[in-house]
Amino acid sequence: MRKTLALVAAVAWLALPVTAATGEAAQTYDLLFRQGTLDEVNRDAALHYTRAVTNRANPETAERDTGEIVLSFAEGEAVLANLQFLQDGKHRNLGSFPASVGNPMIMYFYESVIRDMAESSGGSPFYIRNRVKEALVRPAEIEEGEVVFDGRTVMTRTVTLRPFADDPNRARMKGFGDLELRVVMSDAVPGWYLALVAEAPDAQGSAGGYRSELRFDAVAGQ
Repeated sequence: MRKTLALVAAVAWLALPVTAATGEAAQTYDLLFRQGTLDEVNRDAALHYTRAVTNRANPETAERDTGEIVLSFAEGEAVLANLQFLQDGKHRNLGSFPASVGNPMIMYFYESVIRDMAESSGGSPFYIRNRVKEALVRPAEIEEGEVVFDGRTVMTRTVTLRPFADDPNRARMKGFGDLELRVVMSDAVPGWYLALVAEAPDAQGSAGGYRSELRFDAVAGQ
């Protein structure tokens, strides 16, 4: 129950910035936290994602966090979207979200990257989270494109955030001052999110210091 309540609380704080967003920034927020993205998914189905992490500063945590994430549904007073992490035949519950809010993978993505950055850089997760939240209400790079998905070409939109580009403390972030967060979305993908990628150089500025990728795999049971 404590974990469920904590993750539901994450829904609330991620919803807060929208009140401050206007114009282009509102477009960014509305794309990233699109409402109704689970409405058309069969409640007996499950969405499967893979998470692959590399981290030169903390290779053991990268191994810990590389695995499969499954989103399934539970009926009750409200339909819940449950997240479970699977690795080597073991599973760990990540929490439950109201399915009406939308796909909680976007919140899991940001929270996992915030944790990884705090562990690797020694920074405060509260400071990091606040900077990411601020980036959500600033105009961002939005690129339209196309990819081959499920054997056909589909249209995508990619939102890129660089939350620490102008941060006065970026020099102390051990490479994470150049953190780039990219989310690839498409109406053709069940649950809306095709890929969620975070990348940063290492403390010496060399590419490939940190990478976290969440990618949609398949719908099972539909």
